[in-house]
Amino acid sequence: METLFLLKSRSEPLFYFGFLHVALSLVFFILSLSTEVQVAGVNAWYKPFKFAASIGILSLTVAWLIGYIQPMREKSIVEWGLVISLGLEIIYIAWRANRGEASHFNVSTPFNAFMYGLMATGATFATLMVGIVAVRFFSNPFPELHPSYLLAIRAGLLLFIVFSFQGFAMGSRMAHTVGAADGGPGIPVLNWSTIAGDLRIAHFLGMHALQILPLMAVFLIKSTKGMAATTAIYTLVCLFILTQALKGEPLLKRLPPKSQTNAPR
Repeated sequence: METLFLLKSRSEPLFYFGFLHVALSLVFFILSLSTEVQVAGVNAWYKPFKFAASIGILSLTVAWLIGYIQPMREKSIVEWGLVISLGLEIIYIAWRANRGEASHFNVSTPFNAFMYGLMATGATFATLMVGIVAVRFFSNPFPELHPSYLLAIRAGLLLFIVFSFQGFAMGSRMAHTVGAADGGPGIPVLNWSTIAGDLRIAHFLGMHALQILPLMAVFLIKSTKGMAATTAIYTLVCLFILTQALKGEPLLKRLPPKSQTNAPR
């Protein structure tokens, strides 16, 4: 409870916005269990579920991080920039899911093309808001933070920004799958392709370095050298997965079906 009160004191708008999206992710997941409507071969409510969960995690993470920046002149800009841009995005994604229609790569009409471009603009704007936090973390010393933890935060911010903009690689292709059509066989819920390359995997891992690396610094890795090595390995893994996807190779290959044996005569 003390942690929750501290988090709320650091950024009340992002605190409520973040937990709202955690709740929304549960609602969307329940909706996915109650419908058979699919978009591109995938349950229509999986995308809103995943986006709501990611937005919730990002909002709470940024709320925690800006608490270290005192004073922060741009605090309100970052808070409400994220709330407005990401809030409009989840509304549009959920609206499309309710209609059984695609939100991403949908340019079938002038309106759909406009909304898809607006959504991409909103995602870019949200990344820039995180970029403001990154600038402050690189320009301030933060002597009260353990060096390995500070390194993890800075590395996580950089990886988040880089792999957020990696989304443009999907936008330019109007698809996230390389070597096959979107919506083919994939792992449950996340639906990362098991037959072709999938650009979403590196996108996901790179962006969530903002949570993974600092948590590792808090609970596992206490030395700066260890954190630097971990960051290097994590970055190389993300780049390898991205390269593999661009070559059309799946990260987790689909197991071939068992050969049927002939029944005895």
